[in-house]
Amino acid sequence: MGNLRRILLTQLLTFHYIWGEWTCPGFLCTDGGCISQSALCDGTADCHDGSDEFEDTCGLLQCKKDEFACGSRRCVSLLFRCDGTDDCGDGSDEASCHKNCTAESFLCERTGSCVARAKLCDGWPDCPVGQDVGADACPSGQTRAPHTCFSSEFSCGDGQCMPHSWRCDHSPDCADASDEDDCDQNECLVSNGGCSHLCVDLPMGFLCDCPAGMRLVHDSQCEEIDTCLDTDVCNQLCVHVNGTFSCDCHEGYLMSPKTGECKAKGDVAQLVLSSSEGVRWVNTAGMEYREIAAHLLGPGPMAALTANRTLYWARPGQGSIYRISMDGKPLDPVLLLKSHGAVLGLAVDWIHEHLYWTNAGTHSIDVARLDGSVQRLLIGGLAMPTGVAVEPLLGLLFWAEGGSSPRIECALLDGQGRLPLITSAIRNPVAISLDMPRRLLYWVDSGMRTISRVRFDGQHRKTVVESNGYLDRPFGLAVFEGHVYWSEQATHSICSADKHNGSLFRVILPNIAFPGALVLIHPVLQPKGSAVCGNTSRVCPYECVPDLFSGTGSPSFTCVSPTGGGAAVSDTTYAGILSLIVVLSVLLVGGALWWWKDVFKPSRTLTFLDFSLKESQDPLIHGP
Repeated sequence: MGNLRRILLTQLLTFHYIWGEWTCPGFLCTDGGCISQSALCDGTADCHDGSDEFEDTCGLLQCKKDEFACGSRRCVSLLFRCDGTDDCGDGSDEASCHKNCTAESFLCERTGSCVARAKLCDGWPDCPVGQDVGADACPSGQTRAPHTCFSSEFSCGDGQCMPHSWRCDHSPDCADASDEDDCDQNECLVSNGGCSHLCVDLPMGFLCDCPAGMRLVHDSQCEEIDTCLDTDVCNQLCVHVNGTFSCDCHEGYLMSPKTGECKAKGDVAQLVLSSSEGVRWVNTAGMEYREIAAHLLGPGPMAALTANRTLYWARPGQGSIYRISMDGKPLDPVLLLKSHGAVLGLAVDWIHEHLYWTNAGTHSIDVARLDGSVQRLLIGGLAMPTGVAVEPLLGLLFWAEGGSSPRIECALLDGQGRLPLITSAIRNPVAISLDMPRRLLYWVDSGMRTISRVRFDGQHRKTVVESNGYLDRPFGLAVFEGHVYWSEQATHSICSADKHNGSLFRVILPNIAFPGALVLIHPVLQPKGSAVCGNTSRVCPYECVPDLFSGTGSPSFTCVSPTGGGAAVSDTTYAGILSLIVVLSVLLVGGALWWWKDVFKPSRTLTFLDFSLKESQDPLIHGP
C-alpha cells in the first residue's frame, strides 16, 4: 500500500515539473502537491511537508473571544479547555492545567492531565501524546492487547490489526513488517485469507473473489448486488421485478406525487441543536427558530423521547446527563445521572425506556433507565467510542469508535453478538444516525470529511456527501425523509443535503456559536411496536423487557405476560410451560373418556345401541 502511494505521488510531481504549465486549482504545496483550498490553515497538515500550515502561509491565528487558540492552529471553545480531552489534536488545550494527580493516577507530562493507573499500558493512549503506553510508563516495553482482531483482519506481531488484503502486498503495513513474512505460503489456508467467500492463492500472495450475483468490496468482502440500493431510485420501499422498480412508503408517510419523496404525516419535524449559546430548535425548512434551554450551554450530545417530548443532554467533557421538557414550559434542567468520564454520544430506546451513551473516560458504552434510577457498563474495552444509536424494534445497538482502530459496530441491546460493520477506509467517525425505513446507518467522518452510509448488515457502503467546504469539522448528524442534516463547527452552520447523493446542498442556519449535536423530533421516528426478544428472531407475544440491571450474570431478555401479574418469564421457560399445559390437558381429557367408557360400558344384550367409537378421530379412544 505504501509503494502505491509513493508511485502516485511521484507521477504527480513528474507531471508538474515536466510540463510546467499545469496549475493547481487549490493550494500548491511547496513540495509540488495540490490540496483543496478549504484544507488550507485548518490545523491539519495536508501537504506532505506541512507547508499548508506554515506561519508565513497562514499568518497569526485569530480566534474569537470565547475560543482557545491551539498550537495546532485550530480554534476550540473555551469550554473544552482543561476538560481532560485533547480537542486541539496536539494537547495544547490541556497544557498547563496544573492538575494534581493522586497516587492512583498517572500524570501526562505535556498536558498535566491525569490518567488512572489501571489504564497504563493497556494498549490505548489516554494521554494526548501517548505517554501512558510509552517506554517511561511501561519499562518492559510490553502493553496488553486491547482486543483481538476480527476474522477479516491480520494480527501484526505487536497486536495491531490490519486488513487481510494488505497481507503480502509487497508493502509492509505493520509497524514490525510482520504482514510481509512467510509470503510463500498458501494464505487461503489460514482463515480463508480473510475472504468472506472465495480465496484464490497466487504464487505471491492471494486474492479474494465472489460467486455469481455478488461483488467484491474492500478487497475481501462479498455482498449481494442490490439494484434498488445501487440506483437509489426509491426514497423508502423498493421492489425490483424484471428490470422495473416499484416504490412505496412505510406507515406514517405519504408519497409526494411530484418528487416521489416519502413525507411524514402530521406537523413539520423539529430539528433540535445544542451550541455554546444553549439548546434551540428550528423546523427542517429553516423557519421558526426558537430557544428551548438557555441554561444548557455547550455543544453536548443529545437524545430525545418523542412520546413525552423529553430531551436528554450531556455537558461537554463531563459525565453529567440532564433531562428537560420540550413542551414550552420554562423549567430548569434536571440532573438525571452522573457518570465517570466524558459522554460523547446519547441514544434513547423508546420501546424499553433505556438511555444508552458512549463514555470516553471508561472506554465503554453504558446504559441506564430513563429515570436515572440505575445504570451499568454494558460494553467495555473500546478505544474512543463516539456516536451511538438504537433500533429497538429490531433489537439492535450501533456505535462508532475512533482512536487507533476506528470502526463502526453493532450488537444486540444487551451488548451480546457484536458484529463489525465498517473497519476500513474510516478515520474519525464522530456521529451516527439511522434511516430506519431503509435500514441504513449513516455516519459523518471528520477525518475523511465525508458522510457515508451502510446497510445494517454491513453491506452496500456508499459515500453520499464529500468535502464541500462545510465538512471540515462536522459534529452532529441526523437523517429524515429524503435528507441528511449535520452541524459544522468550522463554518458555524447547520447544513442539509440529499441523503442519496449529496445534491440539493443548503445551509439551514448560519452563524451558530459552536454548533453541537442534532436531534430530529417527529412521531414517525420512534414508532410503536413489538421488539425482537432475546438472541433469536422470535418476537415476544407480550412485552419484551431487556433485564440489563440484575447485577447477576450477563444481561438477558424476559417476556412479560399481561395476565401474569407482572411476573417475568423467560423465552425458554414460557415455551416449556405452554408445552406442559398442552400435554396435561390431552392426558386429562383422555383419562376422563377412558373412565367414562369403563363405568358406563353397555351390556352385551344392549345390541341395539349404535356406538361407532371406531370412527372417532381421537387416538386415545378405541373401538370395542
